Amino acid sequence: MYVNRTYRASHALNRGRTSFCVSYRKSDMWVAVDSDSFCEDMPEVCHQILVDMWAEMERYLATDPEYARALVPYAPGEGAPDIFVRMSAASSLAGIGPMGGVAAACSEYLAVRLAEQRPYREIIIENGGDVFALTTDSLDVAVWAGESPLSGKVGFRVPSEGVAVGVCTSSGTVGPSLSFGVADAVMVVCRDAVLADCLATAYANRVQSVKDVESVAEAIGAEKEVIAAAVVKNDRIAIAGELMPIFFK
Repeated sequence: MYVNRTYRASHALNRGRTSFCVSYRKSDMWVAVDSDSFCEDMPEVCHQILVDMWAEMERYLATDPEYARALVPYAPGEGAPDIFVRMSAASSLAGIGPMGGVAAACSEYLAVRLAEQRPYREIIIENGGDVFALTTDSLDVAVWAGESPLSGKVGFRVPSEGVAVGVCTSSGTVGPSLSFGVADAVMVVCRDAVLADCLATAYANRVQSVKDVESVAEAIGAEKEVIAAAVVKNDRIAIAGELMPIFFK
């Protein structure tokens, strides 16, 4: 199903980065690399990486279809691709099925494989609202929360500075992804992007009303791997973690 990524109009590029979009199957990615590393065939190389990645995943799913349907932690079978092993490990920590981390896992996969073929100094990949970043400076990221009046107004200045970081968001009101909650947005920042994706999914499931915003944010903040988190429902937001929120006009 095609989803019009209207929020991408707000992606601001500066500091010498070049961006492009690449999509295949269920992956729809916005990619930015430092302009000194960008080359004209990079979008084509990224597309082929996605083709190969999805072929590998689909071959395995043909033999183990339950992997894609599992809503609780699920161990991959013998011969599973590394990306599924990665997703299973992260999702087991969050207590959800492995597909809860697929967006960030695909972004991480692309970043790793692209570096092998077209080395870069910096990369930012946004895939369905989830961000994998490896930059030399901090990254300002706003919470996208659909119809909430807080959408795009609050976020974090995320330290990357040469170390990969994930900024992932799950919602029960925005987008096609499965959620058992009603949060407008649950954003989680972790050094491990796949874990950030899984935790965002898991905790978004817990938001059943605006009354849950503070308690869910507090619970996310207690996760030792979490750098920061934000939970949004309607006009209510709660922040947790070590980063101070920043505000956007």
